[in-house]
Amino acid sequence: MFELTVREEFAAAHQLRGYEGACENLHGHNWQVEVSVRGKELNEIGILLDFKELKRALREVVAELDHRFLNEHPAFGKENPSSENLARYIYQRLCEKLSGHPVKVSRVTVCETERACATYLPD
Repeated sequence: MFELTVREEFAAAHQLRGYEGACENLHGHNWQVEVSVRGKELNEIGILLDFKELKRALREVVAELDHRFLNEHPAFGKENPSSENLARYIYQRLCEKLSGHPVKVSRVTVCETERACATYLPD
């Protein structure tokens, strides 16, 4: 089994509905995103997936979130744009973008600070 990992970042604001504390107020983060994909078979030149393709797919998903108020994004109309829910959303979007490639998204980690991250792992 092989695993590839790429990283990207974006800036966005959010507020956590129903949270008791400072995070219920509008605030922003410079979010860090780390994505890993797995697969068993390398292609004829010995790579699982071109890093360029994986980075492009992640950049496209991150572009949907960059410099936005995440609470107004359609994916977060009813659920909070927490780090956990952002990780799951990015996972789902990457699965769509990478369908047809011989890889599965194995994990998405979203960090709102250097010391606070959430990871989504599929079942």
